[in-house]
Parts: sequence; structure tokens; C-alpha cells
Amino acid sequence: MPEFSLDPAHVDWCASLRALAADRLRPLAEKGEPGRVNRPLIAALGELGLLERLFSSGALELCLLRESLASACTEAETALALQGLGAHPVASAGTPAQRARWLPEVVAGRAVAAFALSEPDAGSDAAALALDAAPDGAGSGAGGGWRLTGEKRWISNAPEADFYTVFARTTPGAGARGVTAFLVPADRPGLTGSPLDMLSPHAIGALAFDGVPVGPEDVLGEPDRGFKVAMDTLNLFRPSVGAFAVGMAQAALDAALAHTAGRPAFGGVLADLQAVAHQVAEMATRTEAARLLVYAAAAAYDSGAPDVPRRSAMAKLLATETAQYVVDAAVQLHGARALQRGHLLEHLYREVRAPRIYEGATEVQRSIIAKELYRQHGAAARQTPPHATPTPALDDEEARA
Repeated sequence: MPEFSLDPAHVDWCASLRALAADRLRPLAEKGEPGRVNRPLIAALGELGLLERLFSSGALELCLLRESLASACTEAETALALQGLGAHPVASAGTPAQRARWLPEVVAGRAVAAFALSEPDAGSDAAALALDAAPDGAGSGAGGGWRLTGEKRWISNAPEADFYTVFARTTPGAGARGVTAFLVPADRPGLTGSPLDMLSPHAIGALAFDGVPVGPEDVLGEPDRGFKVAMDTLNLFRPSVGAFAVGMAQAALDAALAHTAGRPAFGGVLADLQAVAHQVAEMATRTEAARLLVYAAAAAYDSGAPDVPRRSAMAKLLATETAQYVVDAAVQLHGARALQRGHLLEHLYREVRAPRIYEGATEVQRSIIAKELYRQHGAAARQTPPHATPTPALDDEEARA
């Protein structure tokens, strides 16, 4: 597929997704309780085959799926994305037994997944996480299991998920290289949770681990290599967070076009005012630029390009910042009516803020981009003639943090 355009099949698929979201999913979303997991909505995503697409599609189709749903029903998009975020480590790094137990339930919309990485003192600096995985009893950690003690916070779908992908420190003082990923069912002894009252309309909570037992059969990937599991997941989902943002930006742009084209003002309509028309043109241009960068990042992921971390970070950075700008501008063009509870833009205004923080804040994305650029510069310098001064390469995992 050309990197900067969609073929007719993709265009038709996106249109059908938008119609499906508006007709079938939005009514279920509207019946949901804010701050709670909407299980009927997740079940519908499974029945419609959309959750299965999380694990059978490439990054580009994942972006198209998230963008299309977001433009018509942000709640459906978020429910789908959180299933993917929580279950992708199982699909990519799980054992055959783990995949057989959980993935069919996730795909069917019967099991709710969650990605438990953030902690009270370890959000953007994921390598600093402190949830302790101490060797269980006399056995070694690798052979006899571990006990998880500590807290996770700001975890989407907590405390209502059926299982959690949990990242814990198995080797103190080892930074990114001492983290292990575990699959932890919600009914494991010692695991409790509580909801957090957040701006976001979906469930977010805290998890407390009081000596929660986990064994070798619960490890995702390899012991002490869980940071790679986390980064592989985020590298896939960061461009699609950008796609979610683009979908919201497009919805706000469409609302602004409709409103300014029909709203009487000064003997004409708002669109007749050059200031308004230029504002809408700027909104459209930024939205399209973000969309193209998201598609390019997804295409790079699907092709196995070496610069995926940089491209993913750029896509999330530009798209989420653009969505914030476009939604805010649309609110301004609508005036007070956009601030009324129940208005589309009031909803988008609340939704659009969080993506600039989760899965790596804007500032973290800039750090990733800079590190990757200097890594490439260092690699190029090492290939220069002897009289040139090379730039030291960054640590491989640090540059992807």
C-alpha cells in the first residue's frame, strides 16, 4: 500500500466502521456508567469481530480501526484499545498455555484485560518502577516463584479487569534490565484494587499487591526482560494512540465545519469571516499532517523498519498535541454551546487531554525522539574517517525507554 494514501478497500472499510460505531456501539456507550468498565460494549466489540482484529491486523489497520471508531464513538475506541494494550503482551510474549487460556476470552469480549505499568513514583520513567518481586521462600525466583508487593496506579480498567499484565522488579538496582512481566489473574490472593475519580470517562484505578504469588508459569517472555515486553507493546500502540487523537480531531473539525457554515453572523454566516475560515483551514491542515505521520509510523512498524521507536514517538507527539489544538479551536468557534454537558465538543474536550500523558507523555516522546536522533548521529560518526570525533552511542534500552 502507498505510504501516504489509502486504497479504496481501506476507505470503504473505514466508512463502514464509522457507521457501525454510530449505529451499534454508540447506543451501548451511552448506557454505560462513567468511570466503570462497560462490559456490554466490550461484548459487542467481540461479537462484531473487532477485538479479533487487534491480533490479526498490522499496525496500519490498527490505526485505521482506532481512528474510525474514535471519530464516531470514543468510548468504543477506548474499550477496544485497552483490550489490545492489556492483552498484546500475552499474544506476543505469552506461553501457549497463557494464550490458550486468555486470548479467546479477550477476543470474544468476555474477559477484560489491563496493562499495569505505572506506579505512584514511576510513570514516565518506567525503568524506575519499584513493585517488588521477591523470591518466594527457599526457592529461587526463576525456579520457585515470586511474591509481588507494592502498588500500581492510574491503571485503565482497574480494578474491574479479569487479568493484568504486571511489570515488577525482579533484580534490584538493574534499571530496565531487572524488570519482569507477569500475567496476574484478578482473583490471585493478595491482589486488591480501588477506583480513582479521574477526568477520563473510562475506568481507572489503583492496585495493591500484598505478597501476591506468581510463578514461572505466569512470566510473559523471560525473567528480567519484561521491559522489552513493555516497550514492544508501546511501540505498536503509540502510533495508534495518535490515530485515536486524529479521530477526535476529525470529529471536532467536522463539527466546526458544520457549525460555521450554518451559523448566522454579521449578515452572513461565520464561514464568511476570513478569521474563521483561516482557523478552520489551519485545523484541517494540522489534522491531515498528523494523520499522515501516524500512517507513516504504522507502515514503518509493519515493514520492520529500524527506526520504529522514533517514528512511533513522533506520531504520538504530533497527533495528540494536534488533537488538543483542534478540539480547543472547535470549542472556541462554537462558543458557550460547546461547553454544555452532552455536547460533542464538551465530551471531546474532556477526552482529548489524557492521551498527551498516557503511554508516554509529550515530554517523554520528545526525549525518545532526541535520543534516537543522537543514536543515529553516533552510529554515523563511528563510520567517519579516523580524524573525525565520534559521538558515543546511547544504551540500547535506555534510548527506547
